[in-house]
Amino acid sequence: MENRTARLTLLIDPKKKAVFEQLCSRQDVTPSQMVRKFIREFIEQELGEDWQDQVYGKDDTLG
Repeated sequence: MENRTARLTLLIDPKKKAVFEQLCSRQDVTPSQMVRKFIREFIEQELGEDWQDQVYGKDDTLG
């Protein structure tokens, strides 16, 4: 699994950011959690269900 974190900085319209934060709050998740979910889903969409094997290696996905 993931051992370290890396920072991703993005620019977004302030009004969209505020709405995004409100919507995340409604689902009881942080904006960071939701962005990580979007990224995981996109990677899986592009690489397939075994994306973790491709990204982390087979031994790292068992954890």
